[in-house]
Amino acid sequence: MKPVITPDESARLDALAADSVDVLMDRAGFAVAVAAADMGAGYGTRVIVLCGPGNNGGDGYVAARYLRQRGVDVSIRSLVYPKGEDSPARRAASTAAAAGVPIEPLAGPEEADLVIDAVFGAGFHGVLEGDTAAWAEADRHVLSVDLPSGLNGTLGTTAGPCFRAERTVTFHALKTGHLLADGPAYSGRVDVVDIGLPDGEAELVLCEEVDAPRPPRARDAHKWSAGSVLIVGGSTGLTGAPLLAAIAALNSGAGAVKLACPGRLELFYATHPEIMTVGVGGGDRFDPADVAEVLDLAGRFDVVVVGPGLGPDQEKFIDGLLEGVNANLLIDADGLNAIRNIESMAARSGETILTPHAGEFRRLTDAGPSLRSVAGLAAAVSATVLLKGPTSLVFGAERWAVTSGGPELATVGTGDVLAGSVAALWARGLDPEVAARSGAYWHGRAGRDLAALGTVTADALATHIGRFL
Repeated sequence: MKPVITPDESARLDALAADSVDVLMDRAGFAVAVAAADMGAGYGTRVIVLCGPGNNGGDGYVAARYLRQRGVDVSIRSLVYPKGEDSPARRAASTAAAAGVPIEPLAGPEEADLVIDAVFGAGFHGVLEGDTAAWAEADRHVLSVDLPSGLNGTLGTTAGPCFRAERTVTFHALKTGHLLADGPAYSGRVDVVDIGLPDGEAELVLCEEVDAPRPPRARDAHKWSAGSVLIVGGSTGLTGAPLLAAIAALNSGAGAVKLACPGRLELFYATHPEIMTVGVGGGDRFDPADVAEVLDLAGRFDVVVVGPGLGPDQEKFIDGLLEGVNANLLIDADGLNAIRNIESMAARSGETILTPHAGEFRRLTDAGPSLRSVAGLAAAVSATVLLKGPTSLVFGAERWAVTSGGPELATVGTGDVLAGSVAALWARGLDPEVAARSGAYWHGRAGRDLAALGTVTADALATHIGRFL
């Protein structure tokens, strides 16, 4: 369990530290120098450190001094020389100069084996300009201090040029900007270094393996006691989505999975006889008149998943389900797109998990996905929200960030696999928030493991996830 904090909280902790800023800066700069050495900075290697006027720049001056002692051909390009004779950054600059590190004004990009970006820290707001922007856009190996300059440390957004780091060294805890929006793409590998700050208040908690339980199955379990899941979805051209969710639910440990789909079911029971099936209605898509039949089915299962492959224009069908279903309900995909009144979900007697991606979230809330808007949705509907993305967010009683997945999951159908896995864990006895974060974590792990073997496709992932769940 690792905390993720905001830049404001980081600044507050700096002010509360028992050690002086000079001591903290020395520890931070040393950690940056160690990371640079790990990236290949050694005797004769040309390293340029770009330093700003604040404490982030001070960390860069300290790193340069340590690299100089190692025999690195290191020099500093200063955006603005630190002001104030008694400022820690000014003292760090003076010490670096006394150690023989050349310090020159920052101009246009130069050739270097490694660039250390220590221009602006986590509190940066605005747009990089001039020579700093040119350095950000130059093709260089970059190690960033705290956060890549140009990245909003709170939101993870960029308003202009931004250093794209191969590696970032940050202090005490991850910042929200490392994980949100553009943050992962620009931060690269992030090393968190303890420099002696006190504990603070986390904005998020990073989900690790220890935070992603997999419930055991009792020796005397049978298929209905091991967790039962009903998948409601499918329409012409979209029959694969509910099938993927059903396969994933079985492979994620559910004892009994049933698929309720309109139309003919030969595809399902011919290819996957282990999945129970039922045809609902007589058409090729669900109709509002089918609500009563689905509600009768829903009462027999621990968790109901509605939405995969449901198709467009299903508002009336979803309205009827939300009004009548009392079971634990996971709403995904087209089920989310069909919700007209999110407040109506707050009155449900059963618990709810919503699993939108960014586009579905915008349609559902008329707001862009952010920490505030995700928290607002979870509170408004008394539900657990799993916002899918490069960093998935799980908001319920607590706020979690899940980073186990990678770009290999960016393929059609993997979201249906996630819905089935989360539903299975929920049916197996986990609380909805725990099931959501655990399902998201192992979904990502399974995707990365599968990518090592070949191309990740949803059908392969729906089976492979069983190795983890």
